[in-house]
Amino acid sequence: MRLLIVLLITTLKLTIVYAQIDLPIESTPSSSEINLSSKKSKALQKALVAPLVLTGLGLYATTNNHLLNRIEWREERNEWMPNFNHHADDYLQYAPIVAVYSLSLAGVKSKNNFANRTVLLIKSEAIMAVMVFSLKKITAVPRPDTGAPDSFPSGHTAQAFAAATFMHKEYGKQNIWYSIGAYSLATGIGAFRIMNNRHWVSDVLVGAGIGIFSTNMAYLTHQNHWGKKKSKHQIMAVPTYGHGPGVYLSYRL
Repeated sequence: MRLLIVLLITTLKLTIVYAQIDLPIESTPSSSEINLSSKKSKALQKALVAPLVLTGLGLYATTNNHLLNRIEWREERNEWMPNFNHHADDYLQYAPIVAVYSLSLAGVKSKNNFANRTVLLIKSEAIMAVMVFSLKKITAVPRPDTGAPDSFPSGHTAQAFAAATFMHKEYGKQNIWYSIGAYSLATGIGAFRIMNNRHWVSDVLVGAGIGIFSTNMAYLTHQNHWGKKKSKHQIMAVPTYGHGPGVYLSYRL
């Protein structure tokens, strides 16, 4: 119970922080390039806050401390719920993704259209999968139940938080309860992985950080907004051959 309470409080706090990430950043009329660079820098910093905090806590849990020791948390799990076994987390990890597309079908407008939303989802899933499976292979941490060397980090938790961040990005601006619901569900899945004795608390914390990071990076690096109207401002470059090779540039207002 202590695990679930701590994780829920942490997640709800992070959700409140995240509610501020996608808000527009005020700009000054001085230099557009400087403002754009500053805006991107601030967005990157905000996008890294939760992943770094969660990853730091996960690494701290692997040390011999008395606050967040993975061995002590497992002993507490074995004391309070030794026979706990439930597989809801195998399915609920994808629930926020299903919810996003269901809301869209119901006519609730999301941040991006279907094409861009799907590309962003694929990108975030790819980033998450590469990070999770690479770390599992490199670290080879034994699972607490079977001893299989693929415990770190938790793939289920990474998937759940990637999906929760996907829902937050698409619908969080409309209503913060979309974000709170998605992140609370993801937190519950992380707790289930520990309660099922499939993962250490360190696996879950780092998995959550990877999931959030993956979706944040997918959105921050998204350039080609499919289906959007092209800008009226166009730059044309034409090669010229007068007294020598050159380029003619024209800018259409």
